Amino acid sequence: MALITVNINDEALKVLEDCAERKDISVSEFIRRAVLEKLEDEEDIRAADAAYAEYLKNPVTIPWEEAVAKWA
Repeated sequence: MALITVNINDEALKVLEDCAERKDISVSEFIRRAVLEKLEDEEDIRAADAAYAEYLKNPVTIPWEEAVAKWA
C-alpha cells in the first residue's frame, strides 16, 4: 500500500475532519473513498465519451423496447 502526503490549509482540514467525523470514519478513509469515487466518475466519463464518439460515427438509434428485447 502506498502512502501519499497532501498539503491542505487549516480551514479545509477542519472541514475535512468534520465531514469524516460525521461519517464516523478517519480522515484517511474519507479521502480514500473520495478519491476512489472520483476515479470511478472519471472512468464513467471516459466510457461515455467513447460511446458518444462511437454514436457520432453511426448515429442510428433504436426504440427503447427494441433495445430491452435485445438483452432479454
